[in-house]
Amino acid sequence: MSRIYDYKAIMSNGQVLDFSQFRGKVLLIVNTASKCGFTPQFAGLEELNQKYKDKGLVVIGFPCNQFAHQDPGTDSEISSFCQLNYGVTFLMMKKVDVNGENAHPIFKYLTSETRGFLGKKIKWNFTKFLISRDGTKIKRYPPTKAPQKIEKDIEEMI
Repeated sequence: MSRIYDYKAIMSNGQVLDFSQFRGKVLLIVNTASKCGFTPQFAGLEELNQKYKDKGLVVIGFPCNQFAHQDPGTDSEISSFCQLNYGVTFLMMKKVDVNGENAHPIFKYLTSETRGFLGKKIKWNFTKFLISRDGTKIKRYPPTKAPQKIEKDIEEMI
């Protein structure tokens, strides 16, 4: 049985991120886009990151261009946009697909473990996955759920 710690992903700077280093941490994984109506959620995600990173929360954004081509830039352009416009300091990954045959293995795993409005598929940008410290519990939130609205669940897992 695989867990989130069995995966690796490429960060926006090209370095490999091994998720095994996050054992004992609460993870918040989000598929993001920089030209979406939900893009202002970057600010809320960064607030959660700042408030809880010292208590064990790790926020990880995965840019995705699958929904109405709302993240067309390069990985470095996307990272710069997030830093300049929203002060993002949390981990930003290389752009990935989250649905379909070419979906990143992490999203294949997360969607196989949770169901959303469209079943296993991700409906839109800013779908959020909160993973417990031991990796056994995963909560999924729709794009319409603002980051601040999941703060109670984060506090329970921390």
